[in-house]
Amino acid sequence: MERVSVAIHAGDPVSLAGITGQLCRRPEVTVVDIKPGEDAPVVPDVVVVVADAVDEKTLTILRRIQRTSTSRTVLVTTDIDEQKLVSAAECGVAGVVRRSEATPEHLVQVIGTVARGEGHLPSDLLGRLLEEVGRLQGQVLGPRGLHFTGLAAREVDVLRLVAEGYNTADIATKLAYSERTIKNVLHSVMTRLQLRNRSHAVAYAMRQGLI
Repeated sequence: MERVSVAIHAGDPVSLAGITGQLCRRPEVTVVDIKPGEDAPVVPDVVVVVADAVDEKTLTILRRIQRTSTSRTVLVTTDIDEQKLVSAAECGVAGVVRRSEATPEHLVQVIGTVARGEGHLPSDLLGRLLEEVGRLQGQVLGPRGLHFTGLAAREVDVLRLVAEGYNTADIATKLAYSERTIKNVLHSVMTRLQLRNRSHAVAYAMRQGLI
């Protein structure tokens, strides 16, 4: 099994030495020593960023990694909540580990998960994030006819009826719109989401769990 190359960035030498010492002894990873600001001879698969909190300094580091590298990022931090998680995700973080849970076994597992193109969150934080998403959908987006999927409520209704086999005239009758409106809705969805045809649009809606 090919080793995952890992670079480590920490705000203090004690954290840097601790995480480096943990990972250097693991056969699953190869630690790459890259100093901040240096041009890396080899781009690591994963960068582990160790920080006490997700503050502006930490976000600046994460943005620089996202902007200048193809490496995926794991954040090891003491303090994080749903709002800070969103900020970290916007800066390209694919995995989050709390310091209190950063055993060598767990950290290597998360690094491997992220290197494969997947993501990882602490289970309790994931639960709270999903609750926040549900609240946002119900209280903010829903009343405005919007969805996280990028589809408006009317667009979802049209796609659902297309999936049920109704033609444009039938959909217009059921939704009390003109046929032109239904055609415009479908055209708008397919153009905005770069979908090839009605079948592709229906498949997209199914993958999003809307149908």
